[in-house]
Amino acid sequence: MSKILMVVSAATTLELADGSAHPTGFWAEEVAASHRVLTAAGATVDIATPGGAKPTVDALSLSEQGGVSAADAAEFESYLAGVADALAAPLSLSDVTLDDYDTVYIPGGHAPMTDLAQDADLGRLLNEAVTQGKTVAALCHGVAGLLSATKEDGTFTFAGRALTSFTDEEENQGGLGANTPYYVESRLRERGADVRTGAAWSSTVVVDGNLITGQNPQSSTATAEAVLKTLTA
Repeated sequence: MSKILMVVSAATTLELADGSAHPTGFWAEEVAASHRVLTAAGATVDIATPGGAKPTVDALSLSEQGGVSAADAAEFESYLAGVADALAAPLSLSDVTLDDYDTVYIPGGHAPMTDLAQDADLGRLLNEAVTQGKTVAALCHGVAGLLSATKEDGTFTFAGRALTSFTDEEENQGGLGANTPYYVESRLRERGADVRTGAAWSSTVVVDGNLITGQNPQSSTATAEAVLKTLTA
């Protein structure tokens, strides 16, 4: 049976460009839909956060203000309630041994921009996954977590790799706009990634060998399904 390490941000705020604190957390659909697809296929999913801190769901991801219908919000909230025990007591990234897992999976929400993007333990795990040829998957703003991984010479581990992320266009249309502390797409390009994007708000997944990335919340199910294909290949 496949084992997947789902790395979830534990951040509750994001410092914006104007210095204000924006309340945030993980995006409900990205955790719920991904977890549901993976476990329904028989995979074991362990949740880990920096320091083993309990993650917080972004309230916007369960509201129409966040572009989520009431019916979808109720579905995601119900699913998250079913995995509440796992979310309440996650593993600490510093204690995780990659040998125990086939895949590292990073869902988003703006929160990863605060902690995962520079988390040394996540960077270690990602570098080990690349070295061992294990699958690395990231979704939406969770792709910012890849920025934590650098080589010994200081270069970005995923430079030259094809990937996608929440786009600058989407950030301006339905995200934080110009007040974002940085644009994930632009930052990845600056670090040397080959960023490939689909239409705004489309389900878009980019697969580059053992690296799988999804563009936005709408890509949650397709990203998880792409991971399953690598595990059964």
